[in-house]
Amino acid sequence: MNKISEKELAAIAAVKLVKNNMTIGLGTGSTAAYMIRHLGDRIKKEGLTLYGVPTSKATEKMAQENGIAILSLDDVEKIDLTIDGADEFDPYLQLIKGGGGALLREKIIASNSEYNIIITDASKQVNRLGKFKLPIETIPFATQQIAAQLQKRGLEPVLRKQGTVAFTTDENNYILDLNIESYYNLEQLNQELMATPGIVETGFFLTTTDLVLMGKGSKVITFEKNKIK
Repeated sequence: MNKISEKELAAIAAVKLVKNNMTIGLGTGSTAAYMIRHLGDRIKKEGLTLYGVPTSKATEKMAQENGIAILSLDDVEKIDLTIDGADEFDPYLQLIKGGGGALLREKIIASNSEYNIIITDASKQVNRLGKFKLPIETIPFATQQIAAQLQKRGLEPVLRKQGTVAFTTDENNYILDLNIESYYNLEQLNQELMATPGIVETGFFLTTTDLVLMGKGSKVITFEKNKIK
C-alpha cells in the first residue's frame, strides 16, 4: 500500500470538516487538488450536497470532473468554508500564497469566507516569511515600470515566465516574484505595495487564516489562532 503524502493527509483532515449543504471555496494548487478529489469521494459515497466556488479555471475544471457543483461568487450570499494551500506559513498564521498564480482570486474568496482552512505539508512551515519569493499581480501596462521601482528598493523583482513568454493569470495580468527576506514589517510592506498604481494584489495573506492543518510524517498537526492542538 502506498504511503499517503503529507499534503494528502492534510487534505483528508480538512475534508472531514465539511458538512452537507455547505458552500465551499475551492483552493488552487497541488495540495488543493487532493482536497477536491476527496470532496468528490464524499459526494459519491455519502450523497452530500455541496457547492464549490473555485479560485481558478484549473480548479473549476477539476471540481467539475469530481462531481462538485460549481457556483460563481456572484451566485452566493456567503462561503461557509474555504480550503486552500499555502507556499509558506509562520507561527502567527500569516501566509505567502500565489505560487500557482491564483493569488487574486484566492484572496477574494478568502475575504468572502466565514472560515478559512489552510492545508500544507511540513515543508511550508517557517519561523519567518520570506524564503519563498512573494508574488505580486500587476497590470501588464505598468509591469515594467513597477519592476524598475521595486528594483530600486532591493526587492529584486523577477517577471514570472511560462516558457519564453510572460505567465498570465486568469485575469490576464502578470506576476512579479519579489525577494522580501530583508523586510521585517510585512504589514507595512504590503500596504506600500498595494498603494503602488498597477499592483493589483500581493501574495501576503496576513489575517485571513483561521486554521492550518499540516501533514507531518503520518500525523496531522493543527494550528488554530496561535495555539496548537
